Amino acid sequence: MTGDPRLSPGPAPATPGDLRAAQERDRLLRTELPRVREAALAWRNGLGVLLAGLIGFGLVKGRSDIGQLASGWAAAVGLLLLAALIAGAAGALLLVRAAHGSPLRAPTRNPQPARIADHLEALAAAGALRRGVLATVGCTLLLVAAVGTTWYGPAREKPSILVQTPAGPVCGTVVRLDRGVLVLKTAGGEQRVNMRTAKGLASVDTC
Repeated sequence: MTGDPRLSPGPAPATPGDLRAAQERDRLLRTELPRVREAALAWRNGLGVLLAGLIGFGLVKGRSDIGQLASGWAAAVGLLLLAALIAGAAGALLLVRAAHGSPLRAPTRNPQPARIADHLEALAAAGALRRGVLATVGCTLLLVAAVGTTWYGPAREKPSILVQTPAGPVCGTVVRLDRGVLVLKTAGGEQRVNMRTAKGLASVDTC
């Protein structure tokens, strides 16, 4: 009876080099999962320290009040911060998954041999590690983008004031009020309005 060809002996006996290669493959398989777990722990700790340092030491910091931004830009900052929060949470969960395994219970029916199960878990952990690193880096980039937007986004326009004077209406944003004289910044430059002679005052969205 002919045996399985995959298990048939080769044309020549195994050499010492073949034995050493087989031993090395066996060693790599036995240590594969612990090595992936160790790498995941190192990445998790390193990225956590980096992100905490960027935020804690003020390297990622913009305006303290995004209400100072124009309305559309303030909404963009909010969306960027939300995306950064989601990416950061996903990255943290993936790194924890890679370092400590899945929280799901292992199947009890038809269990696989320990060596195969460890190899499959190592592959899953390595995939989670790659995705976790990418998500955490994405979180950092989104935070930097949000801060850059708060730095360089246009400021919210000040409300305009329409003053009715004997010479006609004057409209602009308030610069200062000094001893009853209101200084407005208008399209034609700064204008001074004596409030004692003003006939009316109203707040408008635009002039």
